[in-house]
Amino acid sequence: MTISSRFGRRQMITKFTAATTLIVLLLVVPAAAHHSFAAEYDANKPITLKGTIVTMKWSNPHGALFIDVKAPDGKLVRWNVEFGSPNALARRGWKKTDLPVGAEVTVEAFLAKDGTPTANANTVTLPDGRQLFAGSSGTGAPGDPGPDGRARP
Repeated sequence: MTISSRFGRRQMITKFTAATTLIVLLLVVPAAAHHSFAAEYDANKPITLKGTIVTMKWSNPHGALFIDVKAPDGKLVRWNVEFGSPNALARRGWKKTDLPVGAEVTVEAFLAKDGTPTANANTVTLPDGRQLFAGSSGTGAPGDPGPDGRARP
């Protein structure tokens, strides 16, 4: 074997190793950023939020709806409501136009364990009365067991 063929082989192995490392990093980093419902939200603390849409972020790994909700003292509290991924929302019939800024919505969700105004959405009722499943990973998802232990349709 000549020196040039050994060098070419070593270079090929180095490129293969670098490519493999990159692929592993691309797969692991998003998984590390993802969290479970039970780690952040309390399935025993459902909440109904009625508020005005400030913005909706259609981003991975989770969409996020920000709404202003009037607290009992009259002050506005900005809530961060986690949704499923944009792909999960699209599969359930959501369109970006369903959540216009300024619209009044009712969100059925589960409170965050850390006490912040953060929740994991189950359903959203739109101003026209349509109710959409938010695609989140928590209790209430189609296929998840309901209170009676049976899978939801």
